[in-house]
Order: sequence, then C-alpha cells, then structure tokens
Amino acid sequence: MLLAVDAGNTNIVFALIDAGAIKTRWRIATEARRTADEYAVWLSQLLQLEGYARDVVTGVIIATVVPRALHNLQTLARKYFGVEPMIAGQPPVQWGMALDVDEPASLGADRAVTAIAAHQRHPGDLIVIDFGTATTIDWVDYRGAYKGGIIAPGINLSLDALVTAAAKLPRIAIEAPASASVIGRNTVDQMHIGIYWGYVSLIEGLTARMKAEIARPAKVIATGGLAVLFERHTNVFDAVEPDLTLQGLAILAGRAHIPD
Repeated sequence: MLLAVDAGNTNIVFALIDAGAIKTRWRIATEARRTADEYAVWLSQLLQLEGYARDVVTGVIIATVVPRALHNLQTLARKYFGVEPMIAGQPPVQWGMALDVDEPASLGADRAVTAIAAHQRHPGDLIVIDFGTATTIDWVDYRGAYKGGIIAPGINLSLDALVTAAAKLPRIAIEAPASASVIGRNTVDQMHIGIYWGYVSLIEGLTARMKAEIARPAKVIATGGLAVLFERHTNVFDAVEPDLTLQGLAILAGRAHIPD
C-alpha cells in the first residue's frame, strides 16, 4: 500500500491508500522537531490497531509546506518502511501541470496536489476552496493549468487572533449559529455570527468576484476538514470533497509508478 503524507502547518495527515482508495488515515499535530522515531512509534501502534503490519507499506509520497518537517519524514520512510520516499513536486513526481503564475516555485505543495486531483475529477474551469490553516481559493482552468488564487486567514486562525487580542472575549467552538439572525443578543452569539457568517460572506463574495473575472462557467469545489461546516448554509459549492489532497498524492504516485 501507499503511505501518503500531507504535512500542513497545523496537522500532518498520514493515509494508507490501496489502488487509489483511501483505506484509513491518521492525523497528528505538526511539530517540526518531532523525530522519525517518534513518528514510527505512533504510526506502528495505529497500524496495529487497524490490523495492518508495518510491511504493508510499499511506497511513500510526501507533500509538505513545512520544510523543517521534511527530513524526519524522509527518515521515517527510509528507516522504518525501507523505501525511498517521493516528494511531491520533485522528480520523479513533478506536477505535470502548468503553473501559470508569476512565482511558480512559491506555490504550496498542498495547493498544487489539490488542483491536480480536482482537475482529474471534474471537467471545465474550477474554483477550489481549501479550508485549512489558511483558506485558499484557487482557479484551475479547463486545461488543468493552475492560474492563481487567493489566500485568506483560516477560520481557526481568525478566531485565535480575536480571542488573543481581546482580553474579555471567551474562546468559542466554531459552529453554525443556532439562529439565522445576524443580530446577536449576547457576546457569545455575536462572536458566533461574526466568525461563521463572516466566513460565509467571505467565501461567497470572493467566489463571485473570481467567477466574474474568469468570465466562463466555473464549478466550485470545497475541500479540507472544515468544508462540511459550511456546506449546509451556502449554495456556493457544487461539490464537497474533503480528501482532494490525499487523492492528488495518489495520482502523483501512480504517475511515478510508486508501488501501493
């Protein structure tokens, strides 16, 4: 099986993939100083709980936006799984798509991998919204070229900044307000409205502006762990696919003939 590793700024997701199908996944907080040995102990226990032996992993592919974490993840693959890991965006797993932007090298690996998966699964122009540490909104054209996008603070990041900067505001859960009203009658309700409906308005407003600029029909695809939080309260999404990044890694691995 393929072990796909998506190392983001907040969490690292490990997934076992067999013939393109995600069998199981695990998530751990991103800590750049975490050693390969620590990853191995944690992963070995989880594999055992799921009924897998460690030697079930025959290939490893990594996408990371945290450069300091890469060395230990590579060591994990070599030392504990006995394979040379592939790094998304580096030979032999180059993107295979045009990066039609001013600074192609600065594009995050997660955004490129997600764009690849979205294009393979959906025809035509696409607007891909990824709810992560940052909320990114990207345009992938009908030929599969990455054309650019938007980076906004993620909803958790926005809430953390608000609570940290305002001493009297409590920490709240990120959830849809109980009422559709946008006039809160107490502090907690007002915070829920500001965070939740503020984010819905951000998504809808920026997506509408991007569609107008593309000037062709474009399907909106939402991904990332928090995508389902907004699905019920906006009609801007044409599809919600939480696993696009992992699916993109599986596509890249298949192109490079990494065994799974």
